[in-house]
Amino acid sequence: MSLQSMTGFGRGEKTGDNYTVTVEAKSVNNRFRDVRLKMSSVYNSIEIDLKKKVSDSFSRGSFDIYVNYKRSEKNSKFDDIDETKVSDFLSKVKELATGYQLNVSPTEFLRSEFMKDYDLSQDQELMELTLGAMDVALENLKKSRLSEGEKMKKVIEKHRDAYLSHYEIIKKQIPEFQKNVEEKLQKKFSEFGKDLNIDEPRYLQEVVYYMEKLDVHEEINRIEAHTQKLNEILDKGGEVGRQLDFLVQEFNRETNTIGSKSSLKEISDSVVQMKVQLEKMREQGLNLE
Repeated sequence: MSLQSMTGFGRGEKTGDNYTVTVEAKSVNNRFRDVRLKMSSVYNSIEIDLKKKVSDSFSRGSFDIYVNYKRSEKNSKFDDIDETKVSDFLSKVKELATGYQLNVSPTEFLRSEFMKDYDLSQDQELMELTLGAMDVALENLKKSRLSEGEKMKKVIEKHRDAYLSHYEIIKKQIPEFQKNVEEKLQKKFSEFGKDLNIDEPRYLQEVVYYMEKLDVHEEINRIEAHTQKLNEILDKGGEVGRQLDFLVQEFNRETNTIGSKSSLKEISDSVVQMKVQLEKMREQGLNLE
C-alpha cells in the first residue's frame, strides 16, 4: 500500500441529456477530516451522501468540494419560458397600454418571473450526474494524493539516510569517547588522589558507575529498533502520518540523550545534524494521511 499525501486535487465531470455537472475537489493537511461543500441549495437533499463519499475514501484532510451544473447546450433558455405567464403579461400590458406603441424584446421574457417553476432538488438526472461526478473527482483526488505521497516518501527516505549517516559517525566514536572519559578520570586521580587522600578502589568504583551513566549503547539499540520500525512503516504505507510523528519524537529523545552524554565535538556535531534531519522528516510527516 502506498503512502498518501493530504494535499491533492481532483476533477470530475458527467454529462446527461439535460445537464453537465462538474465537481472539483481539493485537499490540504488537517489533523482530522473536515469537509466543506461549495454548491447550490438544490443539492441539500444529497449533501449527506456527498460528504459520506469523502469520508468513505479518506481518513484525514481538509476538503473543499465545488459543485457546479449547467443546462445542456441543446436546450435553449427559451425552452424554460412559461408561456402562460408571458400570455398573461402581454394581455395585461395590452389592456393598460391602449393608445401607446409597445416594443417588447424577446429577451425580456428571460427574466426569472417568466420562467417555469422547476424544483431541481427533485430532478433525478441532475442528482445522479452529481453523485457520479463526485465519484470521478474523488478518484482523481486520490490518485493525486498518492502521487504526492510517493514523492514525500522519497524525501523522507533521503532525510532518514542522512540521519543514519551521522548516526554511523557517532557509533564509530563511542569507543573513543569512552576511552577519552576514562583517561581524563585517571589523570585527575593521578593529580589529586594523593593530596586528597582518596581511596583508589573506591575511586575506581565511582569511575565505573560514572562510565555506566555515560554509556550510550542503550540509546544506540533503541535507534536501531526505531529505524527498523520506520522502514516497516514506509514499506507498508497506508495511514502512517500519526505513526511517523510519534516515531520521530522517539528518535529525537534518543538523539538528545546521546548529545547530553557526550563531550566530543564530533559527536555533538553529528547530533545537531541528526536533529535537523528529524525535523525535516517531521515536516513531511505532517502532510501524510
